[in-house]
Order: sequence, then C-alpha cells, then structure tokens
Amino acid sequence: MNKAYTTVLTIAGSDSSGGAGIQADIKTFAALECFGLSVITALTAQNSTGVNAIYPLDETCIREQFRSISMDIGIDAVKIGMLGSAAAIKTVSALLRELKGNPPVILDTVLASTGGTPLLPPDAIPLMKKELFPLASLITPNLPEAALLTGMKHPPGTQKAIESAATHLLETGTAAVLVKGGHRDGNELP
Repeated sequence: MNKAYTTVLTIAGSDSSGGAGIQADIKTFAALECFGLSVITALTAQNSTGVNAIYPLDETCIREQFRSISMDIGIDAVKIGMLGSAAAIKTVSALLRELKGNPPVILDTVLASTGGTPLLPPDAIPLMKKELFPLASLITPNLPEAALLTGMKHPPGTQKAIESAATHLLETGTAAVLVKGGHRDGNELP
C-alpha cells in the first residue's frame, strides 16, 4: 500500500549533536508521519555544552538546495530555523516567493543558542523582520527573542507583557505569533 506523506521543508542550520536544527526537525517530522526535506543554511560544531563554531553556507549553496527540491517534490509546509546571516535571509525570502501553492511558513526566530551564542548577527534582525515576517504564517520567538524583536529591555515576564510583545510582533505583518515560554524560570506567569 502506498501512503502519501505530507512533505515539510526545514530551512535551518545543522546541529552536529543532533539536538536542534535540521536534525531535530527531521526527527519531529518523522514522528508526525511527515516526509522531511531540508535546506541547510549553516553548519555548526556543537555538543551538549555549547556551540564551538558556526560556518554559514553561501547563497548559491542555499539556493541550489532549495531549487533542487522544489523543482522535483511538492512542498506542503515550510519550517525555518537558524539562518545565520543577512545573506541567507535575503536568499530564503526570495526563494519562498518562488514557491507554488502558498504553503504555510513557520518561522522559528532563532537568534541565539540555548547557551547564549549568537546565531544571527544583531544587524540582520531588522532584515528578518522586514523580509520574512510578512511571509510567515506563524512566528515562534522564545521570551528573550521576543524582547530583542520588540526592543524590550528584558524578556517579558508576565502574561500581559507577553501579550503586548505578541501584539507588537503582529504589527510586523506576520499572520500569527506564538511566544514560547522557553528560557523562563518557573511554571506560572504572574
């Protein structure tokens, strides 16, 4: 019996330890019975203690990976993670505009590793907001990312502050915002 799988394209960095990035996305897609496709934007040398090195891939490499897939395989959804550079943001936004069928685009605004290593240069953040947010069906910043993306001095710590950050981010043109509670102490919001 042939089963038609939903195809999900992840555009992200490669995590050599397998805990995040392309590797984690592919595992998640498989667990959800989806067929995972990938475009790697950067290679990292990392382990459970931190990120030791980052090697962004050039625009041609990103473009060729994407076009090789999209010319041959239908893409039902897109999940974007670590982009690593302004050049990758420009390339990915142009490639998303080429996609047929307008699949949903989930943008995980990966700005830093869990240990705090920057994974996107700060000067590329405005470009991400301008180029990718309007193309996204959903953006999913964590609390520190929500603060950086909205200009807050501290990560939002109350439900009201989180709602305010989400409302501010909606004004950037994205269709929806989910502010994730990761990187927060405690389980309840004041």
